[in-house]
This record gives sequence, structure tokens and C-alpha cells, in this order.
Amino acid sequence: MSESSFLRFFPYEEPYPNQREAMDRVANALARGQDVLFEGAPGTGKTLSALVPALEHAREHDRTVVITTNVHQQMRQFVEDARAITRTEPIRAVVFRGKASMCHIDVDYQECQTLRDTTREVAGTERDVRELEARQRELLAASREGDTSAAEAREAIMDELDELESSLADTEAANICAHYRNNLTRDTDEFFRWLFEDVRTPDDVYAYADERELCGYELLKEGMEGVDLVVCNYHHLLDPNIREQFFRWIDRDPSEIITVFDEAHNVEDAARDHATRTLTERTLDAAIEELTDSDDSRAEPAENVIRAFRDALVETYDDALGFGARETVGENWEDVAIANEDRRDDLTLAFLQGYEGAGIDVETELAIQLGRAIDEEYERRYRDGETTSRTECQTLQAARFISTWMSEGTALGQYPVVSVRRDGGTDEVYGRAELYTCIPREVTSALFDEVAASVLMSATLRPFDVTTEVLGLEDVATLAYGMAYPEANRRTFAVDTPPLFASARNDPATQETVGSLLRDAIRFTPGNTLVFFPSYAEAERYHERLTGMGDSRVPPGGGSAVDGDAGHTLAAAGLGRLLLDGSGEDEERLRREFVEHDNAALFTSLWGTLAEGVSFDGDDARTVVVVGVPYPHLSDRMEAVQDAYDRAFAERDRDPGWSYAVEIPTIRKTRQALGRVIRGPEDFGVRILADRRYTNADMGKYSVRGAFPPEERDELIDVDPDKLKFAMLNFYGDHDAYDGSPPTP
Repeated sequence: MSESSFLRFFPYEEPYPNQREAMDRVANALARGQDVLFEGAPGTGKTLSALVPALEHAREHDRTVVITTNVHQQMRQFVEDARAITRTEPIRAVVFRGKASMCHIDVDYQECQTLRDTTREVAGTERDVRELEARQRELLAASREGDTSAAEAREAIMDELDELESSLADTEAANICAHYRNNLTRDTDEFFRWLFEDVRTPDDVYAYADERELCGYELLKEGMEGVDLVVCNYHHLLDPNIREQFFRWIDRDPSEIITVFDEAHNVEDAARDHATRTLTERTLDAAIEELTDSDDSRAEPAENVIRAFRDALVETYDDALGFGARETVGENWEDVAIANEDRRDDLTLAFLQGYEGAGIDVETELAIQLGRAIDEEYERRYRDGETTSRTECQTLQAARFISTWMSEGTALGQYPVVSVRRDGGTDEVYGRAELYTCIPREVTSALFDEVAASVLMSATLRPFDVTTEVLGLEDVATLAYGMAYPEANRRTFAVDTPPLFASARNDPATQETVGSLLRDAIRFTPGNTLVFFPSYAEAERYHERLTGMGDSRVPPGGGSAVDGDAGHTLAAAGLGRLLLDGSGEDEERLRREFVEHDNAALFTSLWGTLAEGVSFDGDDARTVVVVGVPYPHLSDRMEAVQDAYDRAFAERDRDPGWSYAVEIPTIRKTRQALGRVIRGPEDFGVRILADRRYTNADMGKYSVRGAFPPEERDELIDVDPDKLKFAMLNFYGDHDAYDGSPPTP
């Protein structure tokens, strides 16, 4: 493949530094049938580096490129890039989103499927009636002119018409979708001309279709056949059932698909979520009620096994909660420990102890059979208009889960969990059983095996061997490009603050050191400062410390985060506006408010949505601070993941459980946060890592400096907390960044 052949898809005048080489290397890997792991610093053009050669390869081999992300802002960037490409080299591109967000009549997926099938059946019958009526009129005219064979043929057609009209009369009460019916009965060529005149977003499609009372989702599915590019969310590829349908809509075999994953360091967690299966106590109760109303001979054994599992679930979480613990349960799901090292989990043991019957496997299979029959009856009732909504069969859901729980609960990488929550409406505590999938390659390896090739790109994919093993990749080419922008435009400081172990965070001296550091970082930043913490609680702690106030989150609809005397005090101290993020905040509104100011600091969690996939360009943020080493909460689930990795990768030299499950994801998160500043060649800024574990100090096994890629380690400059302000003053002074006189140390 020549250089000029793939550059026809490059929509801009000149590639970024390294971008031309990256495109060439991706093109060569695709030609060899290899998957690609591609790490590039933020703002260095990874999307086009992957997309341009992928589109050329797809054009040459009659394939389709599917580019996917789990970050909303990146979806918008994909659309902008695709629109730019179409102005250079015309492509047919579709931006796809799930049915729920595009439905004009607000029904769930199963109801929509039934409505679609019924509507298609009714519309097809109406079409057949019209065709037969036209034919019978022709034959009637011929018979009046003496054609006896025409009269006989017309008589047969009239009999068929009677049957069809009777069938239509029977479906008059059936539930149909008027929007989808219009798709089937109107000329929709104009929609497809409009669709491919540009790259349309799902919102564009929805608005176009809604105005004309069409179903935009179904039209979009029809328009995907054989397109050059599809933009979608992770779940269209990571869910095996959705993926099969999705490729069918594109009218491609998996071997004719090239996948491009953006923010691919998130694929591991996303795949784990897609593979996890749950069953709530509410579903079990509904299944038992459903079976009580059935007179089928299979109902009694089905109820027996489902009730035994339900009772075991309640017994398990009751025993685990203990005296007084039930009163502390909140409205969010909370795990209770049930796993055992030397035997089955507590829920399974309670189930086996309490079950009495002909056999769990036998009765579960009967429950599945009966569940299918009940589900088919629900389908018929809704299709025929006997019910106004499509009922889901709770027996089928419960029985399938119980079968999976018993057969797969001990498999490597499957972790049994019981959780509880309080119903906010009834104040009742109820439970949920869950099979949590620890090893994501059980989901991803099948995908990467069946498609032609995949490109996984991120600013934080290294170490590549870990990504390869965890996701189950085979033949891979690896690319890594550090930040190509002038090194003089950035400084990365590792500040020797006390190590913020969880046990040390309440220490007054440590808090004073960190608080003083943050004051200096904010004061000596000529613009906005982003501050990331291990949790929202820590963000709130230091926000309060710097403001001297209680809770001062921005009120709904905007407003001052700090008012009155405290606001004057902060202004006098050179701290400007201090904003606090938290769980449940409108983070997009908070981001907008932050960037609208030129002297603000935003306190947030590294595990929130602002730490990655969100650009803070130029003056939007000059300094970023990561406080502590933000390891995730080491829950039973995390320990289960560590144990699964230890067993799956036992032959590795490093400690795979801790390294793969905890340390590497944490450092990736940290690197993502650092990447919120320095987004372009003219940009400049300071990145601060505040914790002794980032420095060259001898911290033994607790040191994390070695977990950074070599070129990033080389840029880390160790500095004492009280010297940071001088280092920042020198850097920003050299860039003439201060408006007026700089702050006084």
C-alpha cells in the first residue's frame, strides 16, 4: 500500500508529528492481518492515525471499519473527523446508538421487537391485499370480455382475498408501531439520500424521522448495509448477542470487519461489566407468582427450585448482615461476602441445604422449558393486542440464571456475589445474586479472533504485554509515541509530600503539608488548576480546608462556589474560585463553569468522569495535580480479580494479581489525569504528582515511579513541597504567562 493511497483519507493539510509514521505502521500491520496496540500521548492525533489506514484497507478489501468508544466527547470527535474525511474522500458513514435513546414512542427493547414484527406482518398483509385487489380487477375486466380462464383465476384470488381480509380483521386490535408502519408504506429514498449527504448523528436522525413520523432507528439499521464506517458504543461489540445482530445489520461477516477501539484501556472493565450476570430477589418473587398462576404440570417443580434459591438468597444475606447491620443498608447495592476458599459459596451451600426435590438440574430444566412457553404466550398476547405492554417472563430469567450459577459458579474467573439494597419507596431491604466475571478475555478474545483485525488505541495502553494477556490478543503489532510537543512547554514534578496511605490521610501534619502544597499550586498557576484525589471524600476534605467552609458545592443551575467573607479571603490569598465535584454532580455543567473562568480550581476524584476523555485545551487548564496514588477501594471483588489473575497468569515473573488488577490500572488512571493539560503544540503547563511514592525516594515495594513508561519517568523532576512554588514561578515566568506581576513566594 503506497503512502499516497491511505493519505487520500487524511482530511487536514499536514499530519501531527509522528502521525504520518503511525499511519504507515498501522497500514502495514493491517496488511499483515495483525491487531494493533497503539499508545499515543493525548492530543497527538491517534484517531486519524488509526482511522485513515483502516479506511484505506477496508476500501481495498471490501470491508467495513467500526470505530467505538465509551466516552461521549470522543463520539463527537469521531463525527467531526468523519465529516472532515467526507470532504476529502467521500465515504458512507453511520453513527449508531442504542434503540432506547432513539425510540419515538418510548417502549423497551422487547416491546419494540414485538411491535416491529407485528407491524411488518400487518403491513405485509395489507400490501398483499392491495396487490390481489389490483389483480382481481384486471381479471374481472378480462372475464367480462369473455375470458373464461380469467373468471376462474379471479375466483381463486377472491378466495385468497377473503382469507387475508379476515386475517386483517383479526389483527385490528393488534399493537403496532405507526412510525415503523410509515417506514414500510412510504418511499424512504429521500431519507437515505439525506443520510449520506453528510455524517449524521443519532440526534440528527431522530429529529428528521420524528418530524416525518418515521422510525429513525429502523431506517438507520437499513442504511448500514455495506457502509465504509460505523461509529458506535462499546456494547455493540462487547455483547456477543448484540454484536451478532450488529454485524448482520452491516451485512458483513465478522471477517469483513475492522474494529477500532478508542480509550482502549477501558475495554477490560467494560468487557467485565458485559459478562457479569445478575438476578434480584424481586425477579425471583415475580417468577414464583407467575408460576402460582400457571396450571402447567411443570409449574410445581419449577416453583420448587426457584423458591428454594430465593429462600437461600434471603437466608444468606440475613446471616451475612448480622445484628443491627440491616438498619445501615442504603439505597445503593452493597456487597456481602459469601465466597469461601475451600468450598462452594454460602449461597450455593444454603441452596443445596434447603432444596428438596427430584433434582436441581431436572427441575431447573423444566423451569426453563416452561419459561419459554410462558414467554411465547406473552409475546402472542401483546402481538394480538390482548395486552398493552410486552410482559417479560420472570420464570425464564430466574431459571436460566440458576442454571448458570450452578454450572459455572466455580469456573476460573467467576466470582459469586450477593448484594443488598434498600428500596427507597417501601424501605424494604432485598437482595441480588451475581456472577461477577473477573477475567475479561473470556469476552474479548472471541471478538478479536473473529474480526479481520483490530486497532486498540489509548494514551495509556502500556505495558503492552499485560494488555495482550488480559484481553486475549494473539498476533499484535505495538506502537508507542510519547508527547511530541516541545518539552520546554511542560514540567512534571514529583513532590515529596508524605505518602498518602489510607492510614495516614487523617494525620494533621500530612493534611497541612498537602493543603499548603495545593495553595501554592493554585496561587502560582496563571489560570485554572485541576486537582484530582483518590476519592470524592478526599476532594471535599481539601476543598473545605482551603475554603475554611463546610459543604460549598456549586448549587444547581450554577452560582458561586464560595461566597461572602470566605470568597474575599480566597481572592486575597490568590486562590480565585474553588469548585467541588462530587458523586451525582452534573459534571458537564461543572466543567463548563470551570473553563469559563480564568482563575479557578476544580477539586474532583480521579475515578470520576473528568479524569479522561475530556479536553481542557489552552487556558481551560494550565496545571493539573494528582494527590496521592489513587488506588481503587480494595473490595472483595478486587481481591477476587487479583486471585483470578494470579491463577490465570501464575507463570509470570511479576505479581500478576496486584500488578494487573490494581497497580497498572491505577497508574493508567493517573497518566490519563496528567494528560488533561498540554493538548497541542502551542500549549504549556505543569503536571504535579503529590506523593513520595512518585519520587526517587527508596520506598521499596510501595514505590510506583517504575510503573510509568521510561520516557515519562525521565521527565519526572523531584521537588520538595516548599520548593514547588519557586519551580512553578520560574516555569510560568519563562513563558510570560502571568498577567501583570507574578505572585510573591
